[in-house]
Amino acid sequence: MSSLLRKVFSRRTLAIATGGTALTAGGGYWYLNSGPAYPQSTRETRRAPPPWTPPSRAEMLTSLKASGQIKAGAGTQNEEFDLLVVGGGATGAGVAVDAASRGLKVALVERDDFSAGTSSKSTKLVHGGVRYLQKAVMELDYDQYKLVTEALHERKIFLQTAPYLSHMLPIMLPIYKYWQVPYYWSGCKMYDLLAGKENMETSYLMSKGKAIETFPMLKTDGLVGALVYYDGQHNDSRMNIALIMTAVKLGATVANYCEVTDLHKDASGKINGARVKDTLTGDSWSVRAKGVINATGPFSDILLSLDDPSHTPIVQPSSGIHITLPNYYSPRKMGLLDPATSDGRVIFFLPWEGNTIAGTTDTPASVERNPVAPEEEIRWVLEEVRRYLSPDIKVRRGDVLSAWSGLRPLVRNPAAASTEGLVRNHMIHVSGSGLLTIAGGKWTTYREMARETVDTAVNTFGLENKVKSECVTENLRLVGSDGWSRNMFIGLIQRYGLETEVARHLSNNYGDRAWTVCSLAEPTGKNWPLHGKRLTSQYPYIDAEVRYAVTHEYAQTAVDVLARRTRLAFLNVQAALEALPRVVDLMASELNWSLAERKKQIAHAVAFFESMGLPRRAVPALPAPIPRGRLEKAWAWAWGVCVGQVKVKDAAGYSYSHGRARFEPGELAALTAAFDRYARSTLVDGQPEEVIEQARVGEAVREVPGYEGVSGKDFEYVLEEAGLNRAKELDFDEFIEICGNLKEVAFEPAVITKRERLRIPVEKSGGGV
Repeated sequence: MSSLLRKVFSRRTLAIATGGTALTAGGGYWYLNSGPAYPQSTRETRRAPPPWTPPSRAEMLTSLKASGQIKAGAGTQNEEFDLLVVGGGATGAGVAVDAASRGLKVALVERDDFSAGTSSKSTKLVHGGVRYLQKAVMELDYDQYKLVTEALHERKIFLQTAPYLSHMLPIMLPIYKYWQVPYYWSGCKMYDLLAGKENMETSYLMSKGKAIETFPMLKTDGLVGALVYYDGQHNDSRMNIALIMTAVKLGATVANYCEVTDLHKDASGKINGARVKDTLTGDSWSVRAKGVINATGPFSDILLSLDDPSHTPIVQPSSGIHITLPNYYSPRKMGLLDPATSDGRVIFFLPWEGNTIAGTTDTPASVERNPVAPEEEIRWVLEEVRRYLSPDIKVRRGDVLSAWSGLRPLVRNPAAASTEGLVRNHMIHVSGSGLLTIAGGKWTTYREMARETVDTAVNTFGLENKVKSECVTENLRLVGSDGWSRNMFIGLIQRYGLETEVARHLSNNYGDRAWTVCSLAEPTGKNWPLHGKRLTSQYPYIDAEVRYAVTHEYAQTAVDVLARRTRLAFLNVQAALEALPRVVDLMASELNWSLAERKKQIAHAVAFFESMGLPRRAVPALPAPIPRGRLEKAWAWAWGVCVGQVKVKDAAGYSYSHGRARFEPGELAALTAAFDRYARSTLVDGQPEEVIEQARVGEAVREVPGYEGVSGKDFEYVLEEAGLNRAKELDFDEFIEICGNLKEVAFEPAVITKRERLRIPVEKSGGGV
């Protein structure tokens, strides 16, 4: 016994115990102090920052034009730029910030609006890429591994340089097989380990009960538990604008709606500038620069072909579509990832700006300016959503508030079988003429891409004597960050009398610039709120944001405001359509638009909204009288279960209506005829009745015009919803019910042809498009 005590209380044992205790305490302290570092709230952060009004677009254009002109009496001297960046998305804006912060004279031009392409149509995640890590391990792919480690490093910097626009988001992986528990746990722990000291929060396992409590919409059948890991989320186009305005504050010259139509070369064939055209006015001029950087994302090959017509394409675009659903589809503080969809793709289900976004697909695509989300892709996302949501939630096509498609600028790999296998790391290429192209990558790594691009540009274009420092963007806080704190919205409420939802929205989207936005707000004339007239009652966007977008953020069209300065078109395209006239009026007062220009802006916005999921329908005639009998009974059933919505007409006379399905007389007659063709007579309670075999319902329905594209999965879903999936035969009423459910679940909403119904419209219940 004494020998045992001596061993237990020996110096060695005590040293090990002391060391273990110290290590545990140190690890615990590190864990408790890990996570995002938010700016500290002070008395200063409750005050408005110094006002700053950027140079106007007209002043920017004057500066661009001056670079191509010879100064009077100054010989050959001109206002030549060090770098001309072509492309105003995340990559181009990041390059402009990096170069301007080093002291270079920078110009940036964008053919459309800033972030008009891929940079506003992302999944809104700031992430290392869980699926890339899985591929790196399973396929022993070092390029994928390198992409993950780089993105995890950039993720923490991303959240620190613009803390008001980005935040930490827990994401749940539901587990339905016991063997998946160690598999997912080890994968997420490796994800945490690769992040190292820059990890946000550690991943953790969640019991079945806790998972249902957190995510009550989750399907419980077979659920084992869940694993939660952390990534970041941001407002992508607002982040892009913050980068642009930071570059402007650092001295860069930027201009949207300026297209490069030609590249200028000197006698030796080296590029020394470009011809630029203002797409709003048609005016064109030359811009001189020591170096030109091609940062046009999916459109990189267009500029490369302008440089060399024999150029071989280097970018293989991939389409990723997303849909926006009402907020009741997910919790407000928890996302969901399904890593094993029906065809092996990964789908995210994330809360964002008060709604829920679901996506994304990954399919080869052609390059176009406003790609449209294909209906079959939208249905695929809805089908995947149905797979992991509780069966008491009816997933309706009519709940899709917006749908958009973004092009990923994947670097082409001829050996890849599909775009899913392409690595999303970036590539920097310098052509023989000196055109520097940065292609590939993703939002999370924009800063590192910009750093490497500017390093290459400095060496390629001989700018070593021009730079004042090395890259400083790792610690450079973007416009709006310095005076922001998480409690700043309270000061906005106290000073301007805003609604709490509006104040939070302004704080989280403009940072300390929210004080300037509020200064442009008109009084409401009410006891409360005192300021902040909403553009639409459903969302916290106010009139002052429109004025601020024009005077401080270079918005030139109504689409700029509704899609990118605010995110209304992405959240609910119907609400954006309803806010459109008000936005056009506010912009007209700032930009002195004529009546003709206002009509042009409305037409342009409506065309854009169609690419965001807004259907275009001509107003049909009123339905003819309905014959009595069985058809009248079916019509009464359809009229009783369906809800409608007031039509909204645009200047061209088109009607936009979004609600749940309803039948038209001709359609019911066609469905009745289809039923009769396949029906047979049987005895029910001793009475003859016409029935149709369930196996032949799909065949019968697809003969009716408009129903040809109904999928087998849609049939299975509506049969199960109606409780008829085990029925061998359906009578006429059941057949009509199935057809009505198919319209509700599978089709885009139809146009209203009657007066507004008394029942609750879908957009009031959370649905819409």
